[in-house]
Amino acid sequence: MRFIDLRSDTVTKPSPEMREAMYRAEVGDDGYAEDPTVTRLQEIVAERVGMEASLLAPSGIMANMLALLGHCGRGGEVILGNRTDMYMWECGGYSVVGAIHPYPLPNNEDGTIDLEEIEAAIREEDMHFPRTQLICIENSHNECGGVPLTPEYTASVIALARRHNVPVHVDGARVFNSAVAQGIDVKALTRGADSLMFCLSKGLACPVGSMVCGSREFIAEAVRNRKMLGGQMRQAGFLAAAGIVAMEQMVDRLAEDHSNAKLLADMLSEVKEISLKPQPIRTNMVFFRLPWERISIEELEARLHAEGVGVLRMHEWLRAVTHYGIVEGDVKQAATIIRRVIDSI
Repeated sequence: MRFIDLRSDTVTKPSPEMREAMYRAEVGDDGYAEDPTVTRLQEIVAERVGMEASLLAPSGIMANMLALLGHCGRGGEVILGNRTDMYMWECGGYSVVGAIHPYPLPNNEDGTIDLEEIEAAIREEDMHFPRTQLICIENSHNECGGVPLTPEYTASVIALARRHNVPVHVDGARVFNSAVAQGIDVKALTRGADSLMFCLSKGLACPVGSMVCGSREFIAEAVRNRKMLGGQMRQAGFLAAAGIVAMEQMVDRLAEDHSNAKLLADMLSEVKEISLKPQPIRTNMVFFRLPWERISIEELEARLHAEGVGVLRMHEWLRAVTHYGIVEGDVKQAATIIRRVIDSI
């Protein structure tokens, strides 16, 4: 029986077109900025997101780290949501490496942070306080169910930040999911932001890599910090070639993942005991749970895995993520298995 892996969109495999492009990629030493395929990817990405420049990094965590190191000095403070990946899932690396202090604020269920709370968190100049040096938002928002932040909300955060002369970074690991879900150009979600990170290795299905984007000056500093963190690569054009295919072929198809996630949610909603979020499903994530007095979340996760469906435990919820390589038939089979296991409890 085929294992249906819905734990994350990080489990995607590169498409045949990506593998062919990787095989044929022209490469050079990117440590000397001499890899033509990396250079081309970085130019394509910068134009696509409406920023001056971009840089290929080995991972999204490193790309976010490059952004924070570029914006914040030691002892500076970053305002971010208390349910963002940067606060919850990235090992607190910016505190360890950059001595950057987090100021977490409550995320609403739609992924937003109240503007009044952001403004109240911006520090006045006082020797007792760290200096507010960055505001971060996440789009789409993982912990809140893959919900997309709107252009209007993003613009409001940026306008607030501008009034206080504070830069804004968008953790856009899945920003193309957000754009496709809203039927808008990704530039509507990046316009005015000082920096952006997005992952090539999630829904865009590349084997490795993320992009950090910003001004030319910002990216020049990111190149230096990438070197410091050990992220400089050599013949990285093999990876960049997959990224170029992703930009050309894999963005629009994210709508298939969203449709499959909605189908999964619709089928699970037929089980009375199941609670679902978000409502409605907007992108490629479905969070579900039972009354856990019936069965522990750990046991249900293990039983589903044994039956051939991989889901991921995230606090009190199980997360299922649709992605490239998961087709409608897989979703129907996964839903059938989940319902059967629950009926047997």
